[in-house]
Amino acid sequence: MLTTRNRGAVLAVLLTGQFMANIDTAVANIAGPSIGSDLHASAGAVGLVVSGYVVAFAVLLITGARLGASLGYRRTFLAGLTVFTAASLACGLAPGITSLVGARFVQGAGAALMVPQVLSGIQLHFQGHDRLKALGYFSIALSGGAVAGQLLGGVLIAADLFGTGWRPIFLVNVPIGLVLAAAGRRLLPPDPPGHRDRLDLGGVLALSTAVLLVIVPLLLGSERGWPTWSWLCLLLSIPALMVFEYGERRTAARGGRPLIARQVLSNPSVRAGLLAHGCTSGSYFALLFVLALYLQGGLHKGPAYSGFAMVVWVAAFGLAGPVLPRLRRAARWMPVVGCLVLAVGYVSVLTYLVLGGTTGPLLFALLGVGGLGLGISANTLIGAVTSSMSAEYAADLSGVVATNAQLSGALGVALAGSTYAALAADPGRALSVVLAGFVVLTLIGARAAQRLVR
Repeated sequence: MLTTRNRGAVLAVLLTGQFMANIDTAVANIAGPSIGSDLHASAGAVGLVVSGYVVAFAVLLITGARLGASLGYRRTFLAGLTVFTAASLACGLAPGITSLVGARFVQGAGAALMVPQVLSGIQLHFQGHDRLKALGYFSIALSGGAVAGQLLGGVLIAADLFGTGWRPIFLVNVPIGLVLAAAGRRLLPPDPPGHRDRLDLGGVLALSTAVLLVIVPLLLGSERGWPTWSWLCLLLSIPALMVFEYGERRTAARGGRPLIARQVLSNPSVRAGLLAHGCTSGSYFALLFVLALYLQGGLHKGPAYSGFAMVVWVAAFGLAGPVLPRLRRAARWMPVVGCLVLAVGYVSVLTYLVLGGTTGPLLFALLGVGGLGLGISANTLIGAVTSSMSAEYAADLSGVVATNAQLSGALGVALAGSTYAALAADPGRALSVVLAGFVVLTLIGARAAQRLVR
């Protein structure tokens, strides 16, 4: 049994890995122009540097979660961290755009091995209010990592350390990864002995194909004007999912272990929680994207300013972690409250824009209302979903929750980005229309959260 001090050390190791993975989801967005100029790469090739990481990450998340259950979460976390760190070094030293794109795919695969073990470890080692506190810090690592990626990218590129341009944004992971690996080997508890389920390779192939057919057009289709191939991929994802479902049913009927336990997908609490979490996290990832377009493209602010715009959001987000465990009587309804506060945040920013505001401290303060709402909803929704089933399903829930967030984020960015681009001649109006969509989305999330708590 872990002591309080040991649990804190375990949580610090796991969340540092989560934080690193989230930074690298966002940091390449800021570095894109610098990479293209330095390596003489086309816009499409630079886009692959950004999207290649996200594609590999999203496609392999559930596989990473199942490997954690098969090999042990500690062993899989450290293996993913090793791959991630080595790929970061390869990114920083890449001589050309082709090697950089390849290294980013490998880096995303390493993150997909590492990240699901974070939530699995929290489920295994934390219970009750301790778990709620741990999930609060987990949510901060999620949101803070994304914003820190924007800030770090802008600062390091502007600094141009030793004339290296964009390369430090990847090389900084190397010393952190080495220290974290040493700490993980010392502090993470050994994986318990016992029977390990075999990995369902057929399920891995079928699900990876289906997710690939969804994530690639969502990431690349909107910026290319939704060409025919993007719609064809989305259409083909339907039979791919049907093949996956058929294979999972056959595996379960033969007494095997499906890639995702049937009990997880059939649990109404899990389904309602995933819908609510998808609505809220999807709007958040989309907000990061369109707010950067609004500030940099519409108002001609710098990338560092764009990153700092979300600092108040993250600070308010962090308030939920220490506050929520104290609200014992009202804890049950906090998922609904969080979704509604997030909707109020979006309405506040929308009202500010409609009344003629553009940017400045008031806009950042209003964003803080949304950050508080997302912090409340994210903490309590993930807690409710992961607590709805026993620890036996920790890996399944971890993989499903993480994949749901990635796909929702990609869908949100695709829809919001396309809408903003269509109205980009008037940046204020474009952002207002997108925010109105976010309000609707979060209200749908509130309704799903209501079903969850009931």
